[in-house]
Amino acid sequence: MKTMLNVALPKGRLGEKVYAMFEKAGFECPSIRENNRKLIFENEEKGVRYFWVKPSDVAIYVERGAADVGVAGKDILLEYQPAVYELLDLNLGKCRMAVAAKADFRDDPRRTLKVATKFVNIARNYYTSIGRDIDIIRLNGSIEIAPILGLSDVIVDIVETGTTLKENNLVVHETIVPISARLIANRAGFAFKNEAIETLLRELAAQTEVAV
Repeated sequence: MKTMLNVALPKGRLGEKVYAMFEKAGFECPSIRENNRKLIFENEEKGVRYFWVKPSDVAIYVERGAADVGVAGKDILLEYQPAVYELLDLNLGKCRMAVAAKADFRDDPRRTLKVATKFVNIARNYYTSIGRDIDIIRLNGSIEIAPILGLSDVIVDIVETGTTLKENNLVVHETIVPISARLIANRAGFAFKNEAIETLLRELAAQTEVAV
């Protein structure tokens, strides 16, 4: 029986774009395009098995070896620092990690800066790098209202179009890092299934060069 390459795909629009790239790379699995509720799909002939997972969980499946490769946002890789190989920037899902606040906000370095975010490690590492003393307030949703209600001075969050910020009277004050989808691999899987992964990597890299 052919060795299967296990691939964790992020659910949603990004995952569909990613699968289209994998399909073009010669790792197609027609059943994935059928309208059903299944989460696991395989094409034995091509030696590939796909499964849909929550985007923030892809790196866990890859790190733990349930998947050989997967696609995760750079934000997840920076925040959780999983022990995986980051192989390629797919140039998909582009956005940025940014510091946002009210338009008239001015940072007073004499006092501790209150930062609301769900990306605690990214925020802490950024402010440590510029020597700023902060108080992190971990929130899981509706982060934009934190500065409005006086809970925080600023927020650190992903910004795509900036529409949500604008609607809540906030603006970007600093960009921390650009974010996009990355191809990642399990470290052991990369050694054991190197030929298949290298083929996939080569084909995807050719597509990203065309896309740039």
